[in-house]
Amino acid sequence: MDLKEVFGKIENLDEFRRHYNTAESCLKEIAANKWRMGFECKKCGHIHFCEGKSPYSRRCTKCKTDESATAHTLFHHCRMNIVDAFEMAYLICCAPDISSYELSRKTQTRQMTCWKFKKKLNDYMSV
Repeated sequence: MDLKEVFGKIENLDEFRRHYNTAESCLKEIAANKWRMGFECKKCGHIHFCEGKSPYSRRCTKCKTDESATAHTLFHHCRMNIVDAFEMAYLICCAPDISSYELSRKTQTRQMTCWKFKKKLNDYMSV
């Protein structure tokens, strides 16, 4: 998922918050970017799918494995609210040199949570 491409069209934080103010809007964007080249089951390699159990997930029609929109992405196993994580990712992409303290102040999240998420995002972007 290319976050700079996703967030490049958004001009400021207020516009971002209008676009991505619900978990559904965030998951829709994640799913659209994750499967923009098409679906391929991670377990069996099959390319046909149907709707999964959770919102914007996909279920392989061959092996019946469900894959959520966040699986194998930056937001995989993210324990914070997806809207907050998406906003934090936006802030880091817009200002890569933002400190975890400033991020904490802007998002009303613990500083250590911000530091860990920023590190995870930087590791994700460097791959």
